[in-house]
Amino acid sequence: MIEVKHLTKSFDGRTVIHDISTVFETGKTNLIIGRSGSGKTVLLKNVIGLMMPDAGEIIFDGRNILSMNKNETLFLRREMGLLFQGSALFDSMTVLENVMFPLNMFSHETVRERRKRAIFCLERVDMSNTYDLYPSEISGGMMKRAAIARAIALQPQYLFCDEPNSGLDPKTSLIIDDLIHSITKEYGMTTVINTHDMNSVMNIGENIIFIKDGINEWNGTKEQVISSKNKALEDFIFASDLLRKAKQIQEETEQEG
Repeated sequence: MIEVKHLTKSFDGRTVIHDISTVFETGKTNLIIGRSGSGKTVLLKNVIGLMMPDAGEIIFDGRNILSMNKNETLFLRREMGLLFQGSALFDSMTVLENVMFPLNMFSHETVRERRKRAIFCLERVDMSNTYDLYPSEISGGMMKRAAIARAIALQPQYLFCDEPNSGLDPKTSLIIDDLIHSITKEYGMTTVINTHDMNSVMNIGENIIFIKDGINEWNGTKEQVISSKNKALEDFIFASDLLRKAKQIQEETEQEG
């Protein structure tokens, strides 16, 4: 579990994150949603330690990252898996070498054991028979799968994903969503996903944090999204006519019942 308490962050006198408090739950897919410029990316960067907040606390299972020394921070970061928006695979490395990269950096296992672990992770994301291929030789969806394999190579307790479906078609996006969700359950990770993809929200949104103008405007689940009475959330979500129609049907059904 990750607890965020009264987090505030400003740039050049402009407050981007306003006194945000929330909880990212263990074993669940926790989604941060909001419009572009709402502050969700800044929130994520503060949580993983890429930015330092002006005030507040960020507590990883009882450990406040903001009060850690250098060695403690490095140890915590080894417990984190990161999935970047553009996959961020190394072009000069094969798929297998990419997955082995964090193992080579941080693991004390033998080369044989590291290779075995990397192959296991690739097989877990249905990427067998791609070990010797380079990123330029595989599709965008396969690159994302390889990036997920690399993110879980060190068996992290925490998985952070920044717009994991960016650049993917709707069908592939759903596959990636389901893969992240199943891995979260399988390994009991605390998974935090920064997204504006409403398909992801309705597919795997177990714990949703809606950020508006740097404020934690709403928290809930995918089941509660449709019935929410929060005007700002409605304006964000029901920009899609399909979802607006779904809510209308739900309301009519409830009235008839």
